[in-house]
This record gives sequence, C-alpha cells and structure tokens, in this order.
Amino acid sequence: METGHENLIDAIHKMHGCQSQWIESIPVKETFQDQIVWEGIVQVFELIDHPTAKKCYAWSYKTDSGKRKFVAVLHQEPVVSAPDAVKAAIVAAERNR
Repeated sequence: METGHENLIDAIHKMHGCQSQWIESIPVKETFQDQIVWEGIVQVFELIDHPTAKKCYAWSYKTDSGKRKFVAVLHQEPVVSAPDAVKAAIVAAERNR
C-alpha cells in the first residue's frame, strides 16, 4: 500500500463510519473557463459495510496555513466518478465559504 493511504482510510472511517480498502489512483484535472481549478490524484476505496455506498473517492491537501485537510466523497448519484467527486467537493467548499 502506498504511503498516505492509511491516513485516507482513517479519514473515511471518521467521516463515513466504515472500513475501506484501496482500489486505485485516478489523476483528475478540473477546469473552469479554461483555468485549472484543481489537479491531483484521487484515491478510490471500496467501502466495507457502508449502508448506502460501495465506493468512496478520497484525497488530501494542505491549506494556506499548512494544515492537512482530508476529503472523502461517497460514490452515490450524482457522484459516479473521481472527477464528479472533485466537482462536488469544490461546490461544497464554495458553499461553506
């Protein structure tokens, strides 16, 4: 298992209350009006005994203050891919500002 997956597994457990197992890494580049708004690697996890989702998309990033933040988005309509998960996280972050 690649370094860092353990932290994402912990974050998924804290956020969604279930265990998970890493499946794959997917590169994602999200653009808006020809500008890159997010680019990185999304880790895909299989969820174990989650009541409504079978997969989760997760990644982490450092804030401007240097603190590490974790994102874990469930694979549920309308989120059915890693790019969808990134878009949903961006929208949620904008709403919380």
